[in-house]
Amino acid sequence: MLTGDGSCSYFVLMESTRPKRRFPPPWRAERDEHGYAVRDANGVVIARVYSRDDLHAARRDNYISHLTSDEARRIAKAIVRLPELLKTGATFPVRGTGRRWRASHPYHVALDDGYLQQNWDAVDACCRFNQVPFDRVESIERSGARFVVYEFAQQRDAIRFWDKFNGRWMRGEGFIYPTRPADLKEMESLKGKGAM
Repeated sequence: MLTGDGSCSYFVLMESTRPKRRFPPPWRAERDEHGYAVRDANGVVIARVYSRDDLHAARRDNYISHLTSDEARRIAKAIVRLPELLKTGATFPVRGTGRRWRASHPYHVALDDGYLQQNWDAVDACCRFNQVPFDRVESIERSGARFVVYEFAQQRDAIRFWDKFNGRWMRGEGFIYPTRPADLKEMESLKGKGAM
């Protein structure tokens, strides 16, 4: 390139030769001995959220420097939602097709099977407490992960269930990632150990 004083200047644009990696949804948060690990559909660790529950509030310098397991869980759950938040404008349609679709219960939400195995009692109790009826219809595999699909007669119940338990909304045989309605009333949480 010719500069203003007549001399030549060279520059090279450097680009990474490695292909850009993709981290496909669904993402999931898994508890480990240090807090929570957020993994993509292929099992790649996207993020770690560390926590310490063994610190006492009396030692303020230690206490305020670390997250509790509940704080870490909420942050990990928010990170898991990032793929959904980046896909804007989607709606909450009926499933429409699929092996188990029926017109009387057209809304389907899939939950990660590993999450359900760890939290089944809390999920069931929370739904009963909030009067959100749900019925299991099938198990499916997506990107090497197993999901359990639940059906709903009312869209409002399905959306609240999807929102509370970080579910995957279904259209046909695939997942879609709708935007959470701003005026959606969240399911109420239960009190007590392991409650959601």
